Amino acid sequence: MQAPVLVLQQNTKRQHGRKTQIENINAAKTVADIIRTCLGPRAMLKMLLDPMGGIVLTNDGNAILRECDIAHPAAKSMIELSHTQDEEVGDGTTSVIVLAGEVLNVALPFVEGDMHPTVIIRAFSQALEEGLAFYKTIVKPIDIHNREEMISTIRSSLGTKYVSRWSDLMCDLAYRAVFTVAVHGDGSENSRNEVDIKRFAKVEKVPGGEIEESRVLDGVMLNKDVTHAQMRRRIENPRILLLDCPLEYKKGESQISVEITKENDWNRVLQIEEEFIKKMCDDIIALKPDLVITEKGLSDLAQHHLLKAGISALRRVRKSDNLRIARACGATIVDRTEDIKESDIGTKCGLFYVDKIGDEYFSFIVDCKEPKACTLLLRGASKDVLSEVERNLQDAMNVARNVIFEPALLPGGGAAEMALATHLNEYAKSIEGIHRGPFAAIAKALEVIPRTLIQNCGGNVNHIITQLKAKHVAGQHTFGIDGDLGTLNDMEAGPLHVWEPFSVKAQTLKTAIEAACLLLRVDDIVSGLSQKGAH
Repeated sequence: MQAPVLVLQQNTKRQHGRKTQIENINAAKTVADIIRTCLGPRAMLKMLLDPMGGIVLTNDGNAILRECDIAHPAAKSMIELSHTQDEEVGDGTTSVIVLAGEVLNVALPFVEGDMHPTVIIRAFSQALEEGLAFYKTIVKPIDIHNREEMISTIRSSLGTKYVSRWSDLMCDLAYRAVFTVAVHGDGSENSRNEVDIKRFAKVEKVPGGEIEESRVLDGVMLNKDVTHAQMRRRIENPRILLLDCPLEYKKGESQISVEITKENDWNRVLQIEEEFIKKMCDDIIALKPDLVITEKGLSDLAQHHLLKAGISALRRVRKSDNLRIARACGATIVDRTEDIKESDIGTKCGLFYVDKIGDEYFSFIVDCKEPKACTLLLRGASKDVLSEVERNLQDAMNVARNVIFEPALLPGGGAAEMALATHLNEYAKSIEGIHRGPFAAIAKALEVIPRTLIQNCGGNVNHIITQLKAKHVAGQHTFGIDGDLGTLNDMEAGPLHVWEPFSVKAQTLKTAIEAACLLLRVDDIVSGLSQKGAH
């Protein structure tokens, strides 16, 4: 008998064939089960302890999975899904994991029944194409300049979150923040709509006070105080100069040794330093700014000259903060004092003042005319509460941003998924051959969203799902689940209006089905120690 040929090292583990696919499906289902209870308005919170002993309290799918330490490769790729969804559209992170887990779950019987994965994948891809085409037929357009419609859309995102109790306030904060930073193109070839929330809508969390005290500042807030105690702390309509250079004597790039033989030479060296700083300050004072903000250091001598000229100064401001101030007050950041021009001075700010909140001093540059940057000041009981409020607010701002780019909505509460499931079931009847089974299975998988919403609020799943199916078969595709009561609700005419952005729904469907296809394509997992670790 021939001895087995060992291609891989002995300490390497290999799984292949159907066993691998079944294990991958089970791993993905396990990840989906972790966060299934986090879907809908009656979602439960998860409390996670990080290695440093900190606590994360959240029902945000992405935040939960980011903190989980998972070893299985297929489960890791599921976690990447929610991260991708968060980066792309900012909402639907829980839905995408639950749906991907269910799509793999309905593929399991076909894998066990010896159907080739390529056949399943082809049917799934066909269902995805048909699904996206169907979604476009049931969308409702939205006027992004209609405040009521926009607030209603944002509220449907916040309804499932911790901050739903302060829904009106949070919707208003998200709406104002997004429309402050939005830049609308003028229709020319090079112009485009831009909503950069990440860079220009900064969230400042200050523990203490009540959540109702949170507000949007039409300007910038910095955790800084003026550098000298006698500088002005309140200036109306200030002229603001932004610098990216140090207002102190230039130090050598590397170690420098200077040999001085006469005492007068030493005095001359000190004098040159003072003259250098004096010249920099004179360049600044010539333009009569009221406030100088620099990203680098500010020497005591420079403070003295600026104070004599009645100029307030802030130092060591972050680059990102400086960019936001430039955008808010119309200033240009200058990197050499000799190059300052009148056009570089920012004049759009209405008020600069320094205020003490708790134990910290904060500088406010507010009341800006047409600011294209803003700060969301959040107040709350503790850091944990504020972190969760911030995560919820980011989701709400992303929803508003998505609607600006693609002003189309789909009914929420599982209505869009159920409508698509009904359509795919009908369409499957026209498919002949082996693909019909996996194609119809996607319709079954889509029912997981309304089913989970009913489960999470303790409703009678089978009874309500049957009623919902009957409505959709009759063509009433706006019927979904009221996530609070676990009953049927017409999203168009009923008491609860839940409409979600088309971009979020489409991205959820795409990501879930494509990820399932990717995992079904894997038929070999090789794991083991590397060469270095084997010794």
